[in-house]
Amino acid sequence: MNYQAQVNVTLKKSVLDPQGKTVLHALHSLGFEETRDVRVGKYFEVKVEASDVKKAEEKIRKMCEKLLINPVIEQYSFKVSEG
Repeated sequence: MNYQAQVNVTLKKSVLDPQGKTVLHALHSLGFEETRDVRVGKYFEVKVEASDVKKAEEKIRKMCEKLLINPVIEQYSFKVSEG
């Protein structure tokens, strides 16, 4: 069966985000002074074949931990659906 995962990767809260700060300053310069913080992350869409949703989730988890994220500074979440 085919599954699709949406994977969101963000820096851990304890890690400084200079790219997010740059975006925050740009937003302020464009008149969005009410913006308080910006954190920049990554987004992946991954399609996998698996016998069931649990197996698909296991595969996605392994992909994240082996390649898609840096576990020292990043955290991730994902959602798997059929399709």
